[in-house]
Amino acid sequence: MKFKWPEELMFIKNGRAEQKKSTASMIGKTCVVSGSSSGVGLVTIERFASFGANIVMVVRNHDKALPIKNEIEQKYQVKVDIVIADFSDLDSVRKADAHILDAYPKIDILVNSAGIYSTKKTFNKEGVEMVFCVNHLASFLFTMLLLDRIKESAPSRIIQVNSEGHRFANVKVKDPNWKRRIYTGLRSYGASKSAQLYVVRELAERLKGTGVTINAMHPGAVKTNIGNNNGWLYRWYLHHVTWHFLKDPSISGDAMHYLATSEELDEVSGKFFNLTILETPARHANKPEMQKPVWDLTLQMVGLNEVIK
Repeated sequence: MKFKWPEELMFIKNGRAEQKKSTASMIGKTCVVSGSSSGVGLVTIERFASFGANIVMVVRNHDKALPIKNEIEQKYQVKVDIVIADFSDLDSVRKADAHILDAYPKIDILVNSAGIYSTKKTFNKEGVEMVFCVNHLASFLFTMLLLDRIKESAPSRIIQVNSEGHRFANVKVKDPNWKRRIYTGLRSYGASKSAQLYVVRELAERLKGTGVTINAMHPGAVKTNIGNNNGWLYRWYLHHVTWHFLKDPSISGDAMHYLATSEELDEVSGKFFNLTILETPARHANKPEMQKPVWDLTLQMVGLNEVIK
């Protein structure tokens, strides 16, 4: 009898599966990518540029991004710009969005790749738990403030870098800042990623008929620097133990190019992909009755009053 994977473990099979690829050109495309000076964001802009796309790097550190910009421009003969944004600070996100809207008449692809993992509970200046802010609220606000320009540029695509880590915990609408629950790094990270999935699906429904799609993707079990904000012991373990079991991030770049360009996905929206394989999220992150409450909470926490209907 052929072994059948339980639904809860399909992510293991999908991660091992042969992945799809695209050969589509991106010449003339303008691609905005947050968190693009390292990890998944970096391999994404390298992959996009290799197919002719012009890149807007949204990063915290200009000095770190500058040699990357110069190398990609020289290697691929495309335009690469740098925009500064700290996703722990929503005011910084708003300023970055204002600059992008002023500078770029079209946005063909938006990739939200910025993210953190924290073993300790910390808060930003507004008192919002940091992981929830960076991973979920900031990427949502960043997307929503650019949305009209993305719609004007249709057909266009939004890709949210999510994670199989969403399986660690669900978002709690009544306690997003972990004031009444025991905090752990895994649970906090899982909650932020589960919230992302709910908002991706809700936004996909609201974007029907606009020519804009939005999907979430797990970028694979790859080596990144997420978590480098934690203590020396965590960093040592990440680089000397965990990394030995992870793959080169180039697989993420290949998957991102497929999700950004494949004609197979022209009408696909509101889905979760394990690299390029369509996958069902964890049950706790896939409850229809949770979708609107998480959306409303997110709007309230980022201070948005006007939204698409």
